[in-house]
Amino acid sequence: MIIRSATIADIPTMLELIHALAVYEKAPEEVLITADQIQTHFFGNDPKVFCEIVEDNDEVAGFAIWFLNYSTWLGVHGIYLEDLFVKPEYRGKGHGKALLQHLAAKCVAHGYGRFQWWVLDWNSPAIEFYSSLGAKAMDEWTIYRVSGDPLRALGSPQD
Repeated sequence: MIIRSATIADIPTMLELIHALAVYEKAPEEVLITADQIQTHFFGNDPKVFCEIVEDNDEVAGFAIWFLNYSTWLGVHGIYLEDLFVKPEYRGKGHGKALLQHLAAKCVAHGYGRFQWWVLDWNSPAIEFYSSLGAKAMDEWTIYRVSGDPLRALGSPQD
């Protein structure tokens, strides 16, 4: 097993894994990302989002997509894990744990104060897995999101 940073050559694989994750999360119709967007945002002049690929015997087993966040209370950056996905045939073999350990090691090496992510409340296998690694649910927080028409309304000049 090896973990490496994604390259431009991985864009088709990244798209495939993003779609597979969306199917697993029961929302395939919500995936709108294109190869051009991946190229711009992950591999452009000043990337703000990153992808780690885990391989097993030269085959892609999964990926982790992440970006930096910031804690005003701690005064340091952290890593926010946007997506973690391991193909079904590779699950239970340590690939997901290896990706999490890899990102946690980045946090430690760079002095980042937090490593966090969301998990769907129905995804009990993931919740049990994360809990076994020492991750704690932030149950006292409620996630809010504005998108689509409400976002456009909120972002439009007010009279």
